[in-house]
Amino acid sequence: MENSKIQEVIEKQVLTVAKAVEEAIDDEIAALDRLDVDDIEALRERRLLQMKKMAEKKQRWISLGHGDYTEIPSEKDFFTAVKTSDRVVCHFYRENWPCKVMDKHLSILSKQHLETRFVKIQAEKSPFLAERLKIVVLPTLALIKNAKVDDYVVGFDQLGGTDEFSTEELEERLAKSKIIIFEGESSLGSSKHGGQTRRSVRQSSTADSDDSD
Repeated sequence: MENSKIQEVIEKQVLTVAKAVEEAIDDEIAALDRLDVDDIEALRERRLLQMKKMAEKKQRWISLGHGDYTEIPSEKDFFTAVKTSDRVVCHFYRENWPCKVMDKHLSILSKQHLETRFVKIQAEKSPFLAERLKIVVLPTLALIKNAKVDDYVVGFDQLGGTDEFSTEELEERLAKSKIIIFEGESSLGSSKHGGQTRRSVRQSSTADSDDSD
C-alpha cells in the first residue's frame, strides 16, 4: 500500500513537469506564430549584422597576433603587445622542463581563444619587467587586461601542484580571471585568486594618455 502511494506521487510529479514543459513549448510556438514577415526579416538582419561584427573582430585579433603563441623578443615589444590587445596572457619563462610544459598548453589555448593574445618572454632577458611585476617563480603567467596585470598564475600550485595538469584545467583557471571566455565560465566564479594587486605595465608614469584602448 505504501509503495502504491509513493508511485502515485511520483506519477503526479512527472505529469506536472511534463505539463509545464508542454506549456513552455506552446508559448514559444505561439510567439513564433505572432511574428510577421517584417519581424522575421528584422531578426535575420540583426543576426547577419552580429555575424559581420564578430568576423571583423576576429580578423582584427588575427592581425594583432591572436591565434598563435609567440615569443616577444624584447621588453619594448611587450609594451606594444599589451597596449594593442585588451587581453594578454604572458608567460615569463626560462629554458626548463616546467616552462616547456606550460608552453604546450598555451600553444593549444591560443588557437582556441582568439579573444586573447598568448605570448611568452624570457624572464632573465627582461630584468625591468621581472622586477616591476615581481616575477620570482618560473613559470609565471601574467594575466593582463587593458595594459594592467590583473592576476597571476604562479608555478603549478593552482593547477594541482603537478606538471601533469590538463589543458582544460589551465583553461578553467584562466577563465576564473576572465582573461579568456569559454562556455563553462559562468559556473566558475569571478573571484581572483589571492586578491593580487593590479600592477600597471606602462613603461613609466609619463606614458602617453593613449597607451590603452
